[in-house]
Amino acid sequence: MTETISIEQDARGVVTLWLDRAEKHNAMSAQMIAELHQAVMELGADDSVRVVVLAAKGKTFCAGGDLGWMRDQFEADPEARGREAAKLAHMLQALNTLPKPLIGRVHGNAFGGGVGLMSVCDVVIGAEAAQFALTETRLGLIPATIGPYVAARMGEARARRVFMSGRRFDAGEAKDLGLLARAVPEGELDAAVEAEVAPYLDCAPGAVARAKVLLRDLGPRIDEAVIGQTVEALAECWAGDEAPEGIGAFFDKRAPRWRG
Repeated sequence: MTETISIEQDARGVVTLWLDRAEKHNAMSAQMIAELHQAVMELGADDSVRVVVLAAKGKTFCAGGDLGWMRDQFEADPEARGREAAKLAHMLQALNTLPKPLIGRVHGNAFGGGVGLMSVCDVVIGAEAAQFALTETRLGLIPATIGPYVAARMGEARARRVFMSGRRFDAGEAKDLGLLARAVPEGELDAAVEAEVAPYLDCAPGAVARAKVLLRDLGPRIDEAVIGQTVEALAECWAGDEAPEGIGAFFDKRAPRWRG
């Protein structure tokens, strides 16, 4: 039984994988990371599943990484920090390599790791009122484990517009960046997602899976070496001086020392 996600499957084999931690704006805790990873592995191996929709309960799609989970890393030893960063990285890779079409349904805000979750989807439909940001640098961190997927989705030139600045951007810019395929009024989200789902039900599932593998192989390389690089980069940030200051300032409701 899961506590941070929920799963619904209809008679057609369309699964909705819900982020279900609405009271925390679906911020990714250690438990959510583990439950997402396990669910994705099971869905990928289930022949009855034809399409997966990644959606969220509550007002927010995903606020990013749980700051309490991040703060715990400051007290951990380097090996433990590396293990935690690796769990996040491999969960994202499991989503990225899911042998089913993965459709993102995004409303509200998607910050930090929420943008990472969008970037591992095959296509993302977002609400016109949604807001986005890669907020890590505002906290003294970097978009490390999500970085390969964000770069693959946006391309380096477009990613540079938002990857380091931490600024918010709207659905129109998210579409221009390649993060969203379509932006629609929130009341039309379900219909727009269904329009993406339905064509897959006329396709051979094995051919869809093989086509996805081929396309991924033709795209930017995201292998264990790249994942290891991102894990090391995130662990180094947790071990530095800026992340404790940035996250501590958030919990203390004060400005970090670098904010002019």
